[in-house]
Amino acid sequence: MLRLGVNIDHVATIRNARGTPWPDPLRAAKLAEEAGADGITAHLREDRRHISDHDIDRLMAELHLPLNLEMAATPEMQAIALRHRPHAVCIVPEKREERTTEGGLDVAGNEAFLADFIAPLRNAGCRVSLFIGHEARQIEAAARIGAAVVELHTGAYCDFDTEGRPAERDLELEALRKAAAQAHLLGLEVHAGHGLTFDTVGPIAAIPELRELNIGHFLIAESVFLGLGPAIREMRSRMDVAPG
Repeated sequence: MLRLGVNIDHVATIRNARGTPWPDPLRAAKLAEEAGADGITAHLREDRRHISDHDIDRLMAELHLPLNLEMAATPEMQAIALRHRPHAVCIVPEKREERTTEGGLDVAGNEAFLADFIAPLRNAGCRVSLFIGHEARQIEAAARIGAAVVELHTGAYCDFDTEGRPAERDLELEALRKAAAQAHLLGLEVHAGHGLTFDTVGPIAAIPELRELNIGHFLIAESVFLGLGPAIREMRSRMDVAPG
């Protein structure tokens, strides 16, 4: 069955807007587990704009689900990951001025650096994932440096759908399908995520090589109206009925 990882970053965004302890990301993670999530994702950004170091401490101490720690490829983040040794580490590109992660890693252009960066994480027992676009050369580079997983960036596909550009959306979807097939043939586990909604998740979930989707912002947004548990259960049901 296709796994669902729930990203809790934006529970922390709401909390930090008022500087209170509420809403609590750990409570959200526990609710996600009750609703059928298979894992929890949290992005510890360099600027700490949402998830904090204390959040990671608490998640590692109290969470029963596997934690997927998203982070930039910096010495500080590597040290944090090596101290905690989460189930998975997903390396993402990061810019201070961006509102959210805007694209995939340039693995092919930074192959030697990233190979050295992920080696200690692999040796510590973390499953290393690289957040990339669907370009063939990025997938090939990810396989060469020894990543266990690639997570394909679905943001453009979702944006084209939201903007009412179906021809471009369908081209992007086909590119993601080809990328998933290529990554699988190279021995990589294939995940996907970014911007997925109830309306866009079905065609992505139907890609046969995919093993996990990571979804956050939309679920937190829908929880305002539905509650977090019902929003996750609805997403789970739409993933499960996707043909594949």
